Amino acid sequence: MQRRTFLQSLTAAGAAHVASQPSQAALPKAKITRVRVYEPPNLNQLFNQSTMICTVETDAGLMGVGEGGSKDTLEQCAGTLIGKNPFKIEAIWQEMYIAWFYPPGREKVHALGALDMALWDIKGKALGLPVHQLLGGTVRNHLECYATGGVQRPAGAPPLSLGDRAKATMDAGYRAFRMGAGDTQQGAVFNSHERVRKVAADCKEVRQAIGKDGDWCIDFHQRFDYSDALRACRLIEEFEPYFVEDPVRDEHAHQDLPRLRQMTSVPLTHGEEWGQRYDFNKLVENHDIDYIRATLPNVGGITEMMKIAAICETHAVGIIPHFTGPISTAALVNCLSTYAGPVIMEYNYGGRPIEHLPECLDFKDGKALINDRPGLGVRADLTKCKQIGEVTQPGRRNVFVRPDGSLTHW
Repeated sequence: MQRRTFLQSLTAAGAAHVASQPSQAALPKAKITRVRVYEPPNLNQLFNQSTMICTVETDAGLMGVGEGGSKDTLEQCAGTLIGKNPFKIEAIWQEMYIAWFYPPGREKVHALGALDMALWDIKGKALGLPVHQLLGGTVRNHLECYATGGVQRPAGAPPLSLGDRAKATMDAGYRAFRMGAGDTQQGAVFNSHERVRKVAADCKEVRQAIGKDGDWCIDFHQRFDYSDALRACRLIEEFEPYFVEDPVRDEHAHQDLPRLRQMTSVPLTHGEEWGQRYDFNKLVENHDIDYIRATLPNVGGITEMMKIAAICETHAVGIIPHFTGPISTAALVNCLSTYAGPVIMEYNYGGRPIEHLPECLDFKDGKALINDRPGLGVRADLTKCKQIGEVTQPGRRNVFVRPDGSLTHW
């Protein structure tokens, strides 16, 4: 066979092979036409755990769902989306962030995160892929979880002791049991100096109940000033907590956590009130904490969460995201299943169904499972929700455009 004939035969064979393969997914042309805001049943009024729902609709028939924010913050941020290509997620995020003069505070970043979540849902649905595939694919089989206060008990069942609750949680397959620090009744006097001793007694009880190989963690919930936080950390070192959460006030975290890190051996985590990476990047870079509590949508969505994960991976800091809403938790599974560092998730719904979410997070035996449903893997029944807002017109665009088309502050 002549060389030319041989090469022609190879080319023909290659073309035939390509033609026989299924066509590759392609993003359709689309523009965002409408954002709607819904109040779900049993709306969580605690802002940093807002379960407000938003939907982002396109002229291509694609719709994404997100969770978080409030009516006013969602509506203002939504003005940035109208008319935009929904697949240019990073560009939309940057414009939402800078378009309103003031850097957004944590409340507005929360709304930004809800809308960003919906954009990733759209992109996954358009490609027929779960979001975790868009982010590089999973690196774990499931995500370990811990339960706050213990597993759900049957109605009318007698209360369990703290130790028995911890053991029941471990028996149910959870990685760890989480408790509060010297809990007392809401509105009662909290004598922090006295409660430190209660913390030590409770931690001893839990360790004895779950044995040497069980895991438990404790949330100080910013209840203690530095001196009492240090006393409590030192008193419980021998009981080996998985982590001590929010040991000091958030306002003092940048000053107190570095000092505390040098004075105790217990693993420290902080940040359920944090927004985007600028709230805490120095603490991570300086190894002043062992885990961060940053979560969705609070940090500004999936786009920002993956940048935070990169910072944490660079400095060998784990991620223990704070529990927010169910859609956000499903989004976290997509994000953090791709993170190579230590992860443990807070999940308090157990196996309970969620009225307006016939498909959401897959959960079994104390573990959050990874699924391959497109987008976030969530299906919302909006007929069970109350529409309270709608945006169809572009908002104000306070940005300048650089020569290459990227955005900068105006």
